Amino acid sequence: MRKVAFRGLAARKRRAFTLVVAVFLGVALVSGGYVLTDTINASFEDIFEESFAGTDVAITPKEIVKQQDQEPPPFSETILGDVQDVPGVAKAEGGVFTLGRIVDEEGESIGSEFAPNFISSVSTAPFDALTYVEGGPPETPDQAAIDPTTAERAGWEVGDRVGVIGDAPLKRYEISGIAQLGDTDFGGAAAVTLLLPEAQRAAGKVGDLDQISIAAEEDVDPLVLSNRLRRVLPDNVDVRTGQQTAQEETDEIKEDLQFLTVALLVFAGVAVVVGGFLIFNTFSITIAQRIREFGMLRTIGASRRQVLTSVVVEAFVIGAIGSVLGIAGGLAFAPAINALFETVGIDLPNTGTVLLPRTIIVALIVGIGITLVSVLSPALRATRVSPMAALREGELPESRHRSRITTAIGVAMGALGILLLCIGLFGSIESSSQAASLMGLGAAATLFGTAIFSPTLVKPLASVAGRPMERLRGITGRLARENALRKPGRTAATAAALMIGLALVSFVTVFAAGINDSIEGAIDTLFEGEVIVTHQDGFSPIPAAVADDLSGVEGVSGVTSIGYTTGRITGIKGEQRISGVDPDTAEGLVKLDFEDGDASLDDLGRNNAIIDKAFGQSDDIQVGDTLEVLTPTGKKSSYQVVGEVKDNADFLGSFVLSDDSLRDDFGYNQTATVVAGFADGADADATEQRVKDLVDDRYPIATAQNPDELKQTQRDQINQLLGLIYALLALAVIVSVFGIMNTLALSIYERTRELGMLRAIGMSRRQVRRVIRYEAVITALIGAILGAVLGVIFSVLISRPLADEGFELSFPIGSLLILLVLAAIAGVLAAIGPARRASKLDVLKAVTYE
Repeated sequence: MRKVAFRGLAARKRRAFTLVVAVFLGVALVSGGYVLTDTINASFEDIFEESFAGTDVAITPKEIVKQQDQEPPPFSETILGDVQDVPGVAKAEGGVFTLGRIVDEEGESIGSEFAPNFISSVSTAPFDALTYVEGGPPETPDQAAIDPTTAERAGWEVGDRVGVIGDAPLKRYEISGIAQLGDTDFGGAAAVTLLLPEAQRAAGKVGDLDQISIAAEEDVDPLVLSNRLRRVLPDNVDVRTGQQTAQEETDEIKEDLQFLTVALLVFAGVAVVVGGFLIFNTFSITIAQRIREFGMLRTIGASRRQVLTSVVVEAFVIGAIGSVLGIAGGLAFAPAINALFETVGIDLPNTGTVLLPRTIIVALIVGIGITLVSVLSPALRATRVSPMAALREGELPESRHRSRITTAIGVAMGALGILLLCIGLFGSIESSSQAASLMGLGAAATLFGTAIFSPTLVKPLASVAGRPMERLRGITGRLARENALRKPGRTAATAAALMIGLALVSFVTVFAAGINDSIEGAIDTLFEGEVIVTHQDGFSPIPAAVADDLSGVEGVSGVTSIGYTTGRITGIKGEQRISGVDPDTAEGLVKLDFEDGDASLDDLGRNNAIIDKAFGQSDDIQVGDTLEVLTPTGKKSSYQVVGEVKDNADFLGSFVLSDDSLRDDFGYNQTATVVAGFADGADADATEQRVKDLVDDRYPIATAQNPDELKQTQRDQINQLLGLIYALLALAVIVSVFGIMNTLALSIYERTRELGMLRAIGMSRRQVRRVIRYEAVITALIGAILGAVLGVIFSVLISRPLADEGFELSFPIGSLLILLVLAAIAGVLAAIGPARRASKLDVLKAVTYE
């Protein structure tokens, strides 16, 4: 039977090629995702190994509370003296390594938009891991060294000037050298190296350090030395060997980037599942067309098991070829995905290409597995062909009983999917990963249940999509609609592939529109000032001095700032995002939407807190309760809840403290947002321009915008992310277009006599092409309509738990209609080849075709 299978593949090369392409695209995205993330992880591992190669023991700040967007607080440089007194320490050197921003002569940032810039201090042997390809390290406070990628991007050479801004205002330095860290690539990141005192000044860490590097004496084991140091140093620092520190940093990066692997695998899974629908539909059609062949095999003695084996072998070969090609394609897909990320400003280190055995094994299992699973039902159907089928023409009849059972299974699976979604959303599950898993399973079950049930929906949907064509195009439109209705199971399976892709696209479109509206509403509600100053990259803090400088601008009447940090509340799992405001300056510039009518910003004292309503409801915290908070410095502080606010878009975090509390208890003296208001009678346009000029000249790490500009910036960022998601979902849509094309091409063979008869009674070639095209459009629109409806349902369900946090569900009707139009265009494109083939059929041969 293996020979029969191989001959079957050879006789149907075009069909086999289409199936191989479907497997290839899904597997290529799976393997490409693994290759990219493994390469990124390996690049970071190289960076940390190079950085700590000459360090026997490293002392770093202890992250007592995991910070979401901030670095852990630095420690006092007085610790360096204690370290040097420990027996076994040959040399100890303090350093600074912190976030900052590097700018060119025009104040434009160097590096990718969302990639970090770092300010580091010079190290000496044996701790210095840099190799100077040009020039040398800085020797004066007015000199700096930069990395080669930054130099190349900006076109800088030794002797040029680089602008650096951290917590201190912008300062320009002469480039003393260009330094390379081994063979590593920083991606979109950039780094500048300064003398230690200058790095401390620029970073706002005068008297503090981020790290102490230690070289052990020759006869001292680094692990033994680290234990000695740990006994004499305070609890706010971590003491590890250099190798342990490099591994710890690598593991932390891998954990942080795990979401990227999961996200890419989700998109790959969508493409794989859509490819499975294509494989299922193609084998279903071809098996129906090969009844005589299977009947003849049964007549000459082939058992049902042998018939099943021949079909399974065909599927295995297709899956294996597609998987092997997909693994090779993944090596090409990885840089393509990376380039896609770069277009939206996400540029991660990417040195070389890493192909792990795990990637190969998973890719083979996924590719071959989905092919075998998809072909199982058609293969079992082939075993039901009797020997008598060799004597007659026709297809295996569909059992009505079987159809009813299938419909019932579809309804049950869809209901189960909705139930799982609701449990994940409203079931108060503490583990976010478990809730996400339930929601993912629920969405998948809903999609599959709809796909199974969809043959029942083909008739009404075909009427919705086909009636307008019938009225506009007459007989060709009618024939197209009736052809779509002829075999609803086949039409539904073809449309289901497009349905899955369009459901996700519709969901993302609706949800993004809701996020945009929610953020815009929150900006209108929260900010009453005329200008808002925020960071450019989304994560770097802005200098606290911005607020002081803006206060002196002509026409500015008031300035306030908002800072953010993280804390852990006793009795509540996980870290909480906390904001800090100055109640004395916030009046008239920051407006909190109090749910408690008696509360105001004046109630926010040194030991008070104002909670977000959604946070209070989820953790049963009310006005009058006391919050016991563990801060990043290790200090435990208590705050009494004096008010409750409704915080749209989660701008304020879980609760709000005074800026004094943030500075004294949390060790946080940086700013995330500054709001400025204008004096009555001041020239608003001129004042706004003066504010922007000051920020651009002295603090290019930040950007000053009026509320409308801030809204547009938020929209642009969301639209960038939306474009990235659309691009990753495009593969699933491409596979579904292949499915429509393949179904039409195969159906033309079984309708050869019918098409010949139509041509014989006067139908022109153009009309034949129109019938095929319209049929493809109807099929595509059925999938698009189902997908749009499911996408809207998913959006409504998932938005409900977010409603209390200010999420405003919005339906972009125009965008959804555009998706339907694009689906129709996809149907036209898919029909080009089959329509031409149908119009070129020889009439005499067609009417005598068997």
